[in-house]
Amino acid sequence: MKKYTLVTGASSGIGLALAKIAAKENRNLVLVARDEKNLKSVKNQILEHYKVGVEILAIDLSKTDAATRVYEFCEKNNIFINELINNAGFGDYGNFNSSDIKKQLSMIDLNVRCLTELTHLFLPAMIAQKSGRILNLGSVASFLPGPLMSVYFASKNYVLSFSRALSEELRGTGVTVTCLCPGATNTGFGKTAAVSDTHSTAHPKTTADEVAHYGWYHLQQGTPVAIHGKGNQISIFLTKFVPRNALAKLVKVIQK
Repeated sequence: MKKYTLVTGASSGIGLALAKIAAKENRNLVLVARDEKNLKSVKNQILEHYKVGVEILAIDLSKTDAATRVYEFCEKNNIFINELINNAGFGDYGNFNSSDIKKQLSMIDLNVRCLTELTHLFLPAMIAQKSGRILNLGSVASFLPGPLMSVYFASKNYVLSFSRALSEELRGTGVTVTCLCPGATNTGFGKTAAVSDTHSTAHPKTTADEVAHYGWYHLQQGTPVAIHGKGNQISIFLTKFVPRNALAKLVKVIQK
């Protein structure tokens, strides 16, 4: 079986940047996202510059059978996923009580359920081969309570905790797990989350390429947790000394 790198949310943002880096590093690719047109465009871009295999699968990963369908696609095509990049995810801004609960549950299904299920499906073969890398997209939000984006922050907290635990479980197996935690990044996240024009995620200076290169490096190193940016690293360190209730109030002020 040929080795492939699987990237979810590969049609834009950090996922697209990671896919291009992987291709440059001579990785065959399985690219997964909702928009088939965009995926075909990405595939063509990559094939123009790199001699790698590229398979695409257009699917809504928030659907309950999505992870199984991705796994079955790989099995059918005799593909061994040696690197799994769980990048797909989204957020939503506003008070939880007035939010669209269907959107919140869809967020949980994508940010948490699908990531967990894909990892569970592809992990056994990695362990059997004594070789594999998993990159899960967390966030600076992973370390904080998040008033006005409560479900999103909670979902990213899960990703961080899950990744840390799994990284330790897999010690010595040849398989590593890395949780990449960027801050606000210029990816279109703010538009999807419907944040205001003055929100910290509305006009971020950090690019998807910067985050992707940082994440790729730490994926190859097997770093358990990789927080992008010195400012973010310092901020997260300082939160250890702030009471949790006070931290929630501070995040609420920043969110507003």
